[in-house]
Amino acid sequence: MERMVLSVNLGRASAAAPTDSASGLTGIDKRPADGPVAVAAPGPKGVGGSGLAGDAVCDLRHHGGYDQAVYVYAREDLDHWGRALGRELPGGVFGENLTTSGIDVNDTRIGERWRIGPDLVIEASSCRVPCRTFADWLGERGWVKRFTQEARPGGYFRVLQPGTIRAGDQVEVLYRPEHEVSVSFLFRALTTASELRSRLIAAGEALHPEERALAATWAAQAGGSPSPGALAAGAPAAGAPTAGAPTAGAAPTA
Repeated sequence: MERMVLSVNLGRASAAAPTDSASGLTGIDKRPADGPVAVAAPGPKGVGGSGLAGDAVCDLRHHGGYDQAVYVYAREDLDHWGRALGRELPGGVFGENLTTSGIDVNDTRIGERWRIGPDLVIEASSCRVPCRTFADWLGERGWVKRFTQEARPGGYFRVLQPGTIRAGDQVEVLYRPEHEVSVSFLFRALTTASELRSRLIAAGEALHPEERALAATWAAQAGGSPSPGALAAGAPAAGAPTAGAPTAGAAPTA
């Protein structure tokens, strides 16, 4: 099956309830863009928002930044939820920046690198963890629990090489790490499967910095002392593209 971007989705600021954002706004309402969209590393957490030009990020304390620049969700997973909920779910409805087809986002390894279109290179860094804003936006009772149990979170990516993308662009996997820490594995370790936590350290420096710190703590508690070599386990293979910006933490939220 062809791996591709079905839509590039941009958020507009809208009222959010509940929210602890000072603005009272959220950018979760994302709609497909009509034309090409520039994507670049947005800056550190608390300063930089989305990696996509024109995409609203309303609470910089919890959203955006280098390590949460692009949120990706698969059309196949949206269709799964559409059948389960008995409603049509258009691209962007989960607040994702990219709606993809033909690639299993949840099976993507932390540190996996994709080229989209001619120039853009992104690297998987984290998973989406649901919040009350997400539940309120969908209007589904018990949504946070249901979404968590399903473990189809979609993935966050950092931007390694900027570029311009549009609907229909091909997705090429440039590098796939050998460790086991996929987007779904990380999500389950953070939520419902604490027994997996000591194994997260295998993803090394490719992990979101805040989750990397947790992984080191959990590995130490399990009796292993994470060495510099272990933390570098997510490093790219020879010849893989190098990062275009330093990384900075960004809490995984909706």
